[in-house]
Amino acid sequence: MQGKYVSVRPEGKVGVIEIAKGKANTYDLEMMREFNAAVDEIRFSDDYRVAVITSKLPGFFSAGADIEMLKRSEPDYKAMFCLHCQETLTKLEATPKVFIAALNGHCVGGGLEIALSADLRMMVDDPKFKIGLPEVTLGVLPGTGGTQRLPRLINKSIALDMMITGRTLTPREALQIGLVNYVYPADTFWTNVLEYATKLANGPARAVGLIKRSVTEGLEQPLSAGLALERELQNRLFITQDAKEGLAAFVEKRKPSFAGR
Repeated sequence: MQGKYVSVRPEGKVGVIEIAKGKANTYDLEMMREFNAAVDEIRFSDDYRVAVITSKLPGFFSAGADIEMLKRSEPDYKAMFCLHCQETLTKLEATPKVFIAALNGHCVGGGLEIALSADLRMMVDDPKFKIGLPEVTLGVLPGTGGTQRLPRLINKSIALDMMITGRTLTPREALQIGLVNYVYPADTFWTNVLEYATKLANGPARAVGLIKRSVTEGLEQPLSAGLALERELQNRLFITQDAKEGLAAFVEKRKPSFAGR
């Protein structure tokens, strides 16, 4: 797809979602509708087994919601806008394909909330770039999932401190607390991200997707229900072509050739 602000392009079996709006990728309803369409394209296309979300703008992944738009909007519109954003990011989170947020610049406010809905976060190793949820400095809270996803990802007390103070972190500080999974040098950042994504896409992609589903859904349930979900998904994988190939390759002491099916 090629929208005004959001596009999807292939890199082999990896679908790259690129955002380009204004100076800082601040999102409004039009951009979020395009982002929703991009998630749908990844979700329904057999050509894409893994997705990477990144920015085409130098220095910014996203600075979050368009503050000018929010300032001039009526309360009911703001409420529906937040709901739509939450629904879009929940759809991304529920899609049984891995989404990687490639943070190639500042990632604050709603930009981080987009990244939190992804499964993995990778960031340029440059201390001038900041990451955090500073919405409290505007007198509001992180309203696109930040108050729920951040404390589920990192230590609750650290998450609360970040949100009530509005402080931001460097990429290395974010790595230290588990907010990002990897930091890579600027000159090799995209190569490193794409290598990781391509390896996943060329592997047992069906198993990778159902591992995501088991973790994402299972953690929100009692242990017994999570274990039942795990068994159901494992039984579904046992009959796949990749599982048969993986088991056969192990017995035959050879490298498996996965087809993503």
